[in-house]
Amino acid sequence: MKKLALITLVFITSFANAQHNKQSKQKMQDYTPEERAQLHSKQLTLDLDLSETQQKQVENLFLEMEKTRQTKIDERKQSNTEKPSKASLSKEEKLKMKNERLDQQIEMKKHMKEILSEEQYSKWEKLRDEKKGKYQKQRRQKKRASLKE
Repeated sequence: MKKLALITLVFITSFANAQHNKQSKQKMQDYTPEERAQLHSKQLTLDLDLSETQQKQVENLFLEMEKTRQTKIDERKQSNTEKPSKASLSKEEKLKMKNERLDQQIEMKKHMKEILSEEQYSKWEKLRDEKKGKYQKQRRQKKRASLKE
């Protein structure tokens, strides 16, 4: 009887905690591009110990990037009310999107190299790679979970 009560208590606690985490997480998409740029630059300031001029330059760069991102999101929403699946995109459209994304990444690296010192830049790349790995791991886990269902 005690084991059953303990198992029930653990189950209820974990379920309540999971629900709380879902509700308390606010997605970055809920913020304006200005707010996202400011948050991102402040986090980077903490991570890389940026000077005030570097912080302003990085914030302006992120603001430009976020505004571009937001316009693309809005364009996609207007052109397609329903979310297009990857299968519905043509090979040329996929290639174009991939090239645009890579061009943005190259431009971002170039600007960051100009703004940051060598030490800060190498640390920034390392942090970026870690976040990229963490994001890919989360996507794989979500994919596995959806396949199990």
